[in-house]
Amino acid sequence: MNALKSLLRPLLLASALLPLTGCNMLLLNAPGDVAAQQGNLIIVSTVLMLLIIVPVIALTLIFAWRYRASNKAAVYKPDWDHSTQLELLIWAAPLLIIIVLGAITWVSTHTLDPYRSLSRIKPGQPVAADAKPLVIEVVALDWKWLFLYPEQNIATVNEIAAPVDRPIQFKITASTVMNSFYIPALAGQIYAMPGMETKLHAVMNQPGNYEGFSANYSGEGFSHMRFRFHGMSQADFNGWVAQNRASSKTLQRADYLELERPSEKEPVRRYGAVAPGLYKAILNRCVDTSKMCMDEMMAIDAGGGLGLNTNALAPRRRGDLRGGPVVTSAMCVTEPTATPNWGVATLAP
Repeated sequence: MNALKSLLRPLLLASALLPLTGCNMLLLNAPGDVAAQQGNLIIVSTVLMLLIIVPVIALTLIFAWRYRASNKAAVYKPDWDHSTQLELLIWAAPLLIIIVLGAITWVSTHTLDPYRSLSRIKPGQPVAADAKPLVIEVVALDWKWLFLYPEQNIATVNEIAAPVDRPIQFKITASTVMNSFYIPALAGQIYAMPGMETKLHAVMNQPGNYEGFSANYSGEGFSHMRFRFHGMSQADFNGWVAQNRASSKTLQRADYLELERPSEKEPVRRYGAVAPGLYKAILNRCVDTSKMCMDEMMAIDAGGGLGLNTNALAPRRRGDLRGGPVVTSAMCVTEPTATPNWGVATLAP
């Protein structure tokens, strides 16, 4: 029986470790500089905390063994209750670690602020003064991702690409519910919310094919809300852009409204052109031209609100009040007749 136990013990240990052989340590060895710095923070923070955790666990085991009931040689001091040296050690070590962690957190929070433009491409290589970031507009849909390239005037669904060693500026929003845009190899996650725009600055330093996904539950098709990120050389990226431009499809507003409908496991789609102002309309929730844009609504509120948009009889262009705003001068006027006429007087600018 003992021989059987000695044989099974290493087998059980090996079977427990077997799943770990397939683990990808991408978070701690990311090819993107921002993600790599975040991985280093995890390592440094873990090591600092282990400086306390390991000695405490070790001393707990040592004390339990040393002062066990069967050890008659251990000194028994029932009246002992204080040690200045021990108190200093117990409180000073954690305090120093907290101070160090606080300093690291303060510096890294500002350095790795996702809204902050990159200061370096990789260690020892700062961003050139004339470097222009690649702008990618991201829209989280149900349950797929839409990517717009304003500089290249193309769009893709569930696929994204960028040249290595070039700063990337993501502008991120959503169509309905909150999602989370996350490419572990590139940078940390950042939320995508309807009617709002979040930003993320990052850079990819190694060519490759990397996974991106939503890290925030958003409904039935959440599990399949995944896409591919391709890190490419500049020449390969130019070829990828040309491949998308070769598509005969143009992403018009009507196409977007159809694409916005909930669907799962969407294949990669390519659009060779994009309707002007589409991302801004998505952000302001007025792709449907019968709806007023949020920025226009807020401009009306900022200008006095309410009375500026109460005249249902006056002609106006829906979705673009800035082109010809309607100004209400009064909510009601009284005609010089016996019967009052509750109307609205308007002034056309």
